[in-house]
Amino acid sequence: MKKNNWVAAGVLVLASLSQLANAAVSVQQAERLKSDLTPFGAERAGNGKDIPPWRGGLTSPTLSYQEPGQHHPNPYPQDKPLFVITSANKDQYKEHLTDGQVALFNTYPETFQMPIYKTRRTAAAPEWVYENTYKNAIRSELNSNGAGIRYAYGGTPFPIAKNGLEAIWNHITRWRGTFFSRRSSEVAVHKDGAFSLVTVQQDILFNFYNPKATIDDLNNILFYYLSFTKAPARLAGGAVLVHESIDQLEEARQAWGYNAGQRRVRRAPNLAYDTPIAAADGLRYADDTDMYNGAPDRYNWKLIGKEEIFIPYNNYDLSSNNLTYKEILKPGHLNPDFTRYEKHRVWVVEASLKEGARHVYKTRRFYIDEDTWGIAVADQYDSAGELWRVSMAYLKNYYEIPVTWTTLDVFHDIKARRYHVQGLDNEERGTVDFSKDVPGSQYFTPSALRRRGKR
Repeated sequence: MKKNNWVAAGVLVLASLSQLANAAVSVQQAERLKSDLTPFGAERAGNGKDIPPWRGGLTSPTLSYQEPGQHHPNPYPQDKPLFVITSANKDQYKEHLTDGQVALFNTYPETFQMPIYKTRRTAAAPEWVYENTYKNAIRSELNSNGAGIRYAYGGTPFPIAKNGLEAIWNHITRWRGTFFSRRSSEVAVHKDGAFSLVTVQQDILFNFYNPKATIDDLNNILFYYLSFTKAPARLAGGAVLVHESIDQLEEARQAWGYNAGQRRVRRAPNLAYDTPIAAADGLRYADDTDMYNGAPDRYNWKLIGKEEIFIPYNNYDLSSNNLTYKEILKPGHLNPDFTRYEKHRVWVVEASLKEGARHVYKTRRFYIDEDTWGIAVADQYDSAGELWRVSMAYLKNYYEIPVTWTTLDVFHDIKARRYHVQGLDNEERGTVDFSKDVPGSQYFTPSALRRRGKR
């Protein structure tokens, strides 16, 4: 190699290392979070056409919302679709659709539709989360290999993201509340629309947003997850406990399972990367959950830029307790009559499998809502580079907190013409309850799992 080429290569290596080690922005840049950018780093201004300015989001419950855990009344019951995208007219809207969405039109030309509504930038968070996000902007860093973050707590780590790895960490650590309980179901839907529910009771403590903690108290724990299976009868009584690490290369995700028949707690295999999830009947892998989770070390991450895309947003009708699961779950996809899509600006991040790394997805393209850093759509390609799966998070604002998060996550296998759904609670007495006191970490120990499993 010529001397100049060696020098050029050295500059690129140093630049790459610098990108990882010096992720924080200057105070001057961070001040933009109080002016032209929202507290989470989105553009406050609209696009002058169909995306409005952000004016603080939806920060209080509707008058008809009465108690914690209640299914959420739609704050915009008067809204009607502006138009509906179908397989017949999709080409005229193609610049605002992902490849995965186009594939759904092509796979189900007679039935898949996207009702497009007025864009409402309802995303909001508590003031203390905004304050922590500002602090994070000027102190947060990726660790040396990018598999973890440092000096971040209680807010978006990189609100002014400079690369794809920072953007995906913003998704992994995004604001989802502090502690909640929920009873819901997941289901694999067959080609003919048949399905069988798996119902669970979940408790999740997002340690990263624990107001009782500090940066020094995190101990590399992002969240604690506890789930008890309630139905069907053959699975009832089983439980799973997860301690989710921030840096999973430093310390792998820890998981335990409780077997009701044996009344024993056992350490579970490390459920990570492309490990199949049993309840999903092969339609979801471990790191598909939550659109993406876990260690990002097997991929190269590229921040492609921003696009204006139709994404699921403000899906209050879809989460209504006036609907039955049979009304929602149709062959191939959710019933379009109850879905809502809006045009939003999204960050586009592409993940390419590293040379020598193993994963069933060679390439993944994520569309991240600029107002929340939550992935709204994920298009995923197989080892031959062909589109295989598309996942969508049907977002809404849980305005009693407030937090914008999914009400249903849907995972489509285009080739198998089947799909998997998480988060169904329409037929339950209530939905996510954020009102309970934050428990201590002892609530999420293997011994506590054993005690609760014996009840």
